[in-house]
Amino acid sequence: MTSYPTLPATAHDEVVLVCVCYEDHAPKWGGVLERLGAGPEDATIPLDGGVTLRVAHDVAWDQVPGGALPALLPVGTTAAPVVAVADISAVYGDSGLLLVDARDMPGRGVRVADGRLASVLRQLVEGKLEFADLVRGMDRWGTYEGDGGDQATPTPTDVVRTGFPPLPAAEDLTLLVRTDFHDEEGWRAVLDSVAAYDDEGIDDEGDEEEDVIALRAVVVDDRAYEGLMPGQVPALVPAGPSTVMVALADAVTMSEPDRPLYAVDLHDTPGQAARVALDEAGSMAANLEIANMDFADFA
Repeated sequence: MTSYPTLPATAHDEVVLVCVCYEDHAPKWGGVLERLGAGPEDATIPLDGGVTLRVAHDVAWDQVPGGALPALLPVGTTAAPVVAVADISAVYGDSGLLLVDARDMPGRGVRVADGRLASVLRQLVEGKLEFADLVRGMDRWGTYEGDGGDQATPTPTDVVRTGFPPLPAAEDLTLLVRTDFHDEEGWRAVLDSVAAYDDEGIDDEGDEEEDVIALRAVVVDDRAYEGLMPGQVPALVPAGPSTVMVALADAVTMSEPDRPLYAVDLHDTPGQAARVALDEAGSMAANLEIANMDFADFA
């Protein structure tokens, strides 16, 4: 697994703002700092309400996924409940900063519009707002109380259990992770469907299936991941290799005819979930891999 530098320690009422976009080894902030009323030389950015952003940049953090950031916080310090992230969407797309949960379910993320940032951070620091409230209140683009419409599948905020081991590497592939172990017949049907198509969209009997793209997946069938929820996934994915997508096969997957998987966003809004029928999962992964579509297009 790739090793990254530790994020700076924060004082009371401080939240780290880390840049994960770089060009020629220099941090690429786009309009982020300007929107926050700061300049490139500022080490801290005071916000209304008393919360301060501590600016952090190191080219070693270039493209580090948001889900990996909580693990980079200093051990033994009283860290803020979130990490603020200037990622490619915030830098190039004028999206709100990505806030990554560092306390309740580390690694999951929600975007917050610039105008709401100070208030939301203050409420999080004071404990008047839980990260789960942000998740429940985000639109399909992953923005808290955004105007992009409701998610087709609300992202769950519950925690069934904790203590999951890291997921295996799956460079340029999808991880298909079994999380329910009560229906062997249903799981076998999932595996048979995944194996039924080759990379050309041709089934195992040699017939072409229109609009079917094979799901290229590393299958994880291990009871260690029983009960794994979408929001817990980003922190478990190795930060180095580029895993395209993680898809969970849960009780719903096993029981419904179209075998809907729980697809999990790893990049735009880590931990956001979307249901996708098994025979459509390959197309989803392929479009995400080439950035032809965003996760929100499926959410």
